[in-house]
Amino acid sequence: MVKVLLIEDDDIIGEMICMYLSEEGFEVLRTHNGQDGVSALNEFEPHLILLDLMLPDFEGTNLCNTLRKVTEVPIIIISSNAKVSEKIEAFTVGADDYLCKPFSMHELKARILAILRRAKQSAAEEFVNASPSSAPQPINLNINLETRMLFVRGESIEMTFSEFELMRLLYEHPQRVFRREELINALRGYESYINDRAIDVHITNLRKKIEVNPKEPQHIKTVWGVGYKFVV
Repeated sequence: MVKVLLIEDDDIIGEMICMYLSEEGFEVLRTHNGQDGVSALNEFEPHLILLDLMLPDFEGTNLCNTLRKVTEVPIIIISSNAKVSEKIEAFTVGADDYLCKPFSMHELKARILAILRRAKQSAAEEFVNASPSSAPQPINLNINLETRMLFVRGESIEMTFSEFELMRLLYEHPQRVFRREELINALRGYESYINDRAIDVHITNLRKKIEVNPKEPQHIKTVWGVGYKFVV
């Protein structure tokens, strides 16, 4: 079943879309603001996102830009703003389609199916064209708790005390999602002042030291709205 995440604060339009798509066999989850939509992304794991541009906590295309940084799921903008400049900005920050209100529910369904068909075809082409060298390489990471040494791809990595403690915690619990509060509590006693920002800085530094491409981390993953996890 195709899962659609609808981020729409207008109750009339939101309920109408939910009702129609549900009757057409889609599984729909609706959130009323952007923050709830981002939080629902990981749990619901939608195949497509319907995104209203007029939300109480995000302006214009900011949320589309935020979503595109953390997911490759197709995004259809639904908006009452028909300006060409607004459409161009939406496509620039990662939207896959733009539908102006009011619109036909039949057209909405047709656009959803068309985008999902293109996404499926693109994924198949990437699979066929992918070479073994293009696949993410194993991290080959070893950690020695007694000597407090970390080796990545055979090389010793220099770390601060707090970075080692953070890496040790993530390494010993692969796939577990740690909330920022948990990571803060784990480092209390080692740092006199530790907060969310300090955790993010430590994670950024660790990614620079262990990831092949720190901007596209394969191992220290961000779980949006929650925290971080370590993927072997």
